[in-house]
Amino acid sequence: MEVGKVKRVAGPLVQATGLKASMYDLVLVGEEGLMSEVIGVSGNKHIIQVYEDTGGVRPGEPVKETGAPLVAQLGPGILTQIYDGIQRPLPKLAEMSGDFISRGLFVDGIDHKKKWEFKPTAKKGDVLKPGQAFGEVQEQLLINHKIMVPPKMKGGAIKEIHGGNFTVDETVCVLEDGTELTMMHKWPVRQARPVTEKLAPTIPLRTGQRVVDGFFSLAKGGTAAIPGGFGTGKTVMQQTLSKWADVDIVIYVG
Repeated sequence: MEVGKVKRVAGPLVQATGLKASMYDLVLVGEEGLMSEVIGVSGNKHIIQVYEDTGGVRPGEPVKETGAPLVAQLGPGILTQIYDGIQRPLPKLAEMSGDFISRGLFVDGIDHKKKWEFKPTAKKGDVLKPGQAFGEVQEQLLINHKIMVPPKMKGGAIKEIHGGNFTVDETVCVLEDGTELTMMHKWPVRQARPVTEKLAPTIPLRTGQRVVDGFFSLAKGGTAAIPGGFGTGKTVMQQTLSKWADVDIVIYVG
């Protein structure tokens, strides 16, 4: 991989030269390897968005390519986590550096050492397609995590499939062409997940709040917004919906 150099620093934006990275590639800026993303390319100049504090980064410091885009790790263990904006678990960061998070720390988005009980739902000889479930993991008491063939994989007939306790990196299924499937895969954060069909939002979402359910009904699969000034209760409403709405999983971004 190419190693460029910092030419200019302006807050969270860095201009670098000597790189061959493409748009939205992940790069590591400075001596501390600050996690960053290419957001602009003009000739030999790369404009980079740094997702950590750039204090102390100066012209001439190295910028290292990774050859891959910014990705999210998807698999068992993602529920109940508290992440920062680049899928680093905040409790893990606190263990490593205390209450004030140090720069240049890298932590996997999910635990790669923990073992999960994998239960196959497919058998030898079954033909799998991208997005098809071939097993499941009881991640939480009420949440059955479906293990699926990654969307970009070709699929094929199952040669071997095993039940038992595995880490997310261990092979649980082997296809006839030799493709090995694990319980996790990575997906570029800027690329939408493919769908076979988008269903119309026709089922009401019961929120438990009479003012919402009675006057501003929501639908499962729909979208809603809460405009308002400071201190008018927007966040309180979000927290109330997170607690009482008729849903299985809540992803709270705040």
